[in-house]
Amino acid sequence: MADDFAQKAQAAAEALRVLFPATPLLRNEHLSERFGADIWLKREDLSPVRSYKLRGAFNAMRKVIPGQGVFVCASAGNHAQGVAFACSHFGVRGVIFMPVTTPQQKVQKTRIFGGDNVEIRLVGDYFDATLAAAQNFCRDEGAHFLSPFDDEDVIEGQASVAVEIAEQLGRVPDRVILPVGGGGLSSGVVSYFGDTCDYTFVEPAGAPSLARALEAGAPVDVSPIDNFVDGAAVAKIGARPFERLRGMNPADVVHLPEDRICVTINEMLNVEGIVLEPAGALSIDALGEVADQIAGKTVVCVASGGNFDFERLPEVKERAQRYSGVKKYFILRLPQRPGALKEFLMLLGPEDDICRFEYLKKSARNFGSVLIGIETRRPENFKPFLEQLGQSGFTYTDITNDETLAQFVL
Repeated sequence: MADDFAQKAQAAAEALRVLFPATPLLRNEHLSERFGADIWLKREDLSPVRSYKLRGAFNAMRKVIPGQGVFVCASAGNHAQGVAFACSHFGVRGVIFMPVTTPQQKVQKTRIFGGDNVEIRLVGDYFDATLAAAQNFCRDEGAHFLSPFDDEDVIEGQASVAVEIAEQLGRVPDRVILPVGGGGLSSGVVSYFGDTCDYTFVEPAGAPSLARALEAGAPVDVSPIDNFVDGAAVAKIGARPFERLRGMNPADVVHLPEDRICVTINEMLNVEGIVLEPAGALSIDALGEVADQIAGKTVVCVASGGNFDFERLPEVKERAQRYSGVKKYFILRLPQRPGALKEFLMLLGPEDDICRFEYLKKSARNFGSVLIGIETRRPENFKPFLEQLGQSGFTYTDITNDETLAQFVL
């Protein structure tokens, strides 16, 4: 680790103690047993704002106070809440720009953390318009813009995660698994630990900003992106974080399907009782990608956040079931005659259940189309069912993975 950066990261960690104690580093027995490794979770979901974003915002703000009294950010989530909390702590004014489409739960949490110190402005349907409004405000009012990741002070603040890991573990782990969005957290941890450990960088498949930047040798815009993993779905990695990450091995960057991440969110909730947002589950889900590299090693997964809106739980469960193969959707061509539906139902196995059924009889037609969803306990149950379906003369189309149709009918 570079001595100057290490000292700044340590100073940031020490300064943060006025806000909250070090977030827990907890050994996870369930994951350790599964992967034959010593696996620890750095629980950033247990910070006051349920994510690590408070670290960078606080560190950047403390360095310019009291010279600056108005702070501005553009964010639809964790960064906004971190800035709001820090504004309340320092007693300074914050103006937070959020898209009009931001869920009310996130708007309300930001308002609670900031209290009377924070003004929230809802601008634009898309983040680009929100960001432009925030930057225009800064130019007009002389306010200080707080970047969520592309700022040296923010990177130093996020590096306090690494400071705490080393102190709590008593040494540097063999490997650290880090979610990557704009790169603030990952670049901070890498800058602190240097080449003293191995790294795995995790991106959602729909937003591979680090991987594309490593290929191109510079940050590139990977739009359009899939925003499901909203805490890590960034179209372009920050220029400053990338300068610190440009030497990383592209083989150490993994991409995870958004639906598979849902499986991990469900598992951590149901098995461990840990509530994680999609970005917070990235590092844990990536364990399966490096299983052959971590046996017998000490591994730290940074669980970056737990700001999960439970209104999303049905969607997360749905996506997890589809990915794991226990739930499928079909368009079934059903003969319009008495007894046809009964014949179809007789093909279902003892572990199969109908979870969706939409049918409207068509006049003057011999066949009608049925949208049908089927759940089962084990994915292998679908093979005999589909074989019997074909042998019985039923025609069907599997639309489970048809994303275009899914947007309209699932």
